Amino acid sequence: MCMRPILFFFLLISGSGLVSAQSDAELAIEYFRQSDCEKGINFAEKALEAQFSKDLLSRYTSCAVKAKKGDAAVRFFRNRIRTEPERSAFYSFQWGSLLAQQGKDIQAGQKFDETLQILEKRPDLHPQFIEDFRKAGNPDYARKIIQIARERLRNPALYALELAAIYQEMGDKTKMIGELLGYGRMVRSTEVVQNLLQDFLKDEKDGDILERMLYEQIQAQPNEVYYNELLVWLQIQRKDFYKAFLQERSLDKRLKSNGARIINLATLAVQNQDYANALKMYEYLQKEYQETEIYPYARRMALLVQEEQIKRAYPVRLEDVRKLIGEYEKFLAAYDTNINALEAIRNMAKLYAFYLNEPARAVTLLSKAVDLGKTQPQFADACKLDLGDIYLLNGEPWEASLLYSQVEKSQKDNALGYEAKLRNARLYYFKGEFDLARSVLNVLKKATSREIANDASILSMLILDNTGMDSSEDAMRGYAAAELLLFQHQYDKALDSLSVLYTDYKDHALADEILWMQASVLIRLDRNEEAEKMLLKIIKDFSYDILADNAMYELAQLYESKLNRKEDAMRLYQELMDKYPASIFVADARKRYRMLRGDVIN
Repeated sequence: MCMRPILFFFLLISGSGLVSAQSDAELAIEYFRQSDCEKGINFAEKALEAQFSKDLLSRYTSCAVKAKKGDAAVRFFRNRIRTEPERSAFYSFQWGSLLAQQGKDIQAGQKFDETLQILEKRPDLHPQFIEDFRKAGNPDYARKIIQIARERLRNPALYALELAAIYQEMGDKTKMIGELLGYGRMVRSTEVVQNLLQDFLKDEKDGDILERMLYEQIQAQPNEVYYNELLVWLQIQRKDFYKAFLQERSLDKRLKSNGARIINLATLAVQNQDYANALKMYEYLQKEYQETEIYPYARRMALLVQEEQIKRAYPVRLEDVRKLIGEYEKFLAAYDTNINALEAIRNMAKLYAFYLNEPARAVTLLSKAVDLGKTQPQFADACKLDLGDIYLLNGEPWEASLLYSQVEKSQKDNALGYEAKLRNARLYYFKGEFDLARSVLNVLKKATSREIANDASILSMLILDNTGMDSSEDAMRGYAAAELLLFQHQYDKALDSLSVLYTDYKDHALADEILWMQASVLIRLDRNEEAEKMLLKIIKDFSYDILADNAMYELAQLYESKLNRKEDAMRLYQELMDKYPASIFVADARKRYRMLRGDVIN
């Protein structure tokens, strides 16, 4: 019975102490907020003696410096280290921070060294002190803690991401990348390290360092595929498809992937319009896989790539078109029952229609393709879209629209049906039926593939930005009519129409679009000096608009490949990178600049 009052008494005293400590801490923080360091320090010391708080201790140190109470703070730290040895690392660290804030760097370093000695026996405190040293602007001490942890636990990859961030702060890119590579190998995930590298690598030089280090690791560890795969990823990011091909060729054999890796890379190269290197890949596939289904596919794709090269080599050489058709005919003779043959027939038909001006022959070929592929509804409907384009080419828009609508109905809610819908919208646009075109485009922006949605958004925005007033409607009608002439390959008429249009609407929002279309036609006709004038005008007068970086890139390519003005090309590539860093052309501009400068790229 006598024990109960005594126990209650001690509980009361203990509880009041906690309340007091809490009150002291709250008062200290309030005084710190009011910049009354004199009073805040006193209450903070009382609170810390009763109950430890890392945040309050940090505030105490900062205020001691401001109030020039460094000597008192040192006495406090020394006393707490003696009475609370289990928290000596925290007080030793704050002691060093106090000295550092006073400008006493040598003494601060000594105190931080003492902190490290304490932490050697306290691995449980390593994570928070790594962060504390980083926040205090001492990344090298954070690095030393990680080294201590790695040695103690015999784990060379411990805290790899933290150390990578530390090396980044210290400006040591090589060691930073080394840590990321080590981490990726530890977790056995190239995807994880790729995402990390994208966050850490900020400029071209970082990529150069990574490339060098990967080559070093590949030579040192030739059986470790991880580094080869990362190197392929890096080369793709830099759009250097030849180097990526060299790595994938090796991996294809080593991993016995039966050409799949090369096919994927070649597809990427085609999407990025690197036709020369895509062709090398398809030729490799033909050589290595002659007795497999890959061979006819690779052969047809090689022809398709050659076709793209011919169509983009302005002006298009008709003899090259005829030669390519001859190669398609050889392919059909060898593989007339293969699925790839049907696609080859489609390609031939479009060449006859759009380049050799033989629409009747094109229609015959497409009809043959539909008959051969009648068991494949999607292929047959794709041929119908081509037929619609040929009718539009011949100035028969109603017949074109009829075919587009048939495909739109039969392929509803899939990619081909959306493509048919887009072509109908484009037809409405050509005819000047802008409201009807936009109603279709608005649907496509929400319910289709990204590529078609992007095309729909671009055309919809063009119409929206340039219609609404009578004068704007007239300008837009003229522009759409000129674009139809281009589709029909009536280049001279298109240029005449655009020239009149620019004279009438040079102050209109469409002015830069008109100049851009003129430049594109002139380049197609190999009238490069005239195209240069148009592109220069866009760069000078419309630097704020969306076509400025397009014009700069196009002119740089013109200087490089057509006008033999390498220095001007380099200047424009550099200006593009500096002025429009977010442009989609920056990666290729950087690559071409380096090639012109003489760097070894391939």
